[in-house]
Amino acid sequence: MPSGQRRGRWSGVPLRDRQALRRDELITAGISLLGSPGGPSLTVRAVCRAAGLTERYFYESFADRDEYVAAVYDEVCSAAMATLMRSESMRDAVERFVSLMVDDPARGRVLLLAPEAEPVLAQSGARWMPNFIELLQHNLTRITDPTRQTMVATGLIGALTALFTAYLDGRLAATREEFIDHCAELLLSRASS
Repeated sequence: MPSGQRRGRWSGVPLRDRQALRRDELITAGISLLGSPGGPSLTVRAVCRAAGLTERYFYESFADRDEYVAAVYDEVCSAAMATLMRSESMRDAVERFVSLMVDDPARGRVLLLAPEAEPVLAQSGARWMPNFIELLQHNLTRITDPTRQTMVATGLIGALTALFTAYLDGRLAATREEFIDHCAELLLSRASS
């Protein structure tokens, strides 16, 4: 029996739910492949092999590879936004983001490094960036001038992106706690000025 056709895999799962479950499995495989340490090595066949599904199920959910790559990226961005929105403080936001993006480095590499290697993600990244800036901007309550608030939020997102990218690449020799402390201090110092 071909991979993806194992007996019992869908036992007990209503037909209407199976496509969503297969899509989730493909997305999970995509996060792993798109966020692999050596850079993206994502082909439709590799994704199907990693998910244990046939290409038929890939095309059941996605028109082509580009649509799929964008869906994987959107999934990671959505999870990051949801995590940050649950934060209770700047430090909590940093700790939650580190847990999501550094403790699961494949997710971090999808968010921060994959757009450099995947041209289709240039538009996705540009579409998501204002959401992250706006979320941070809402936490800069001591800055009353909206223009200055936007500039500070934009600069902080740029700085944090560079820090997280360097940390994921192994170019920063900081411990996890040192990294969290530095990022939190960066945010808090700008938010209070």
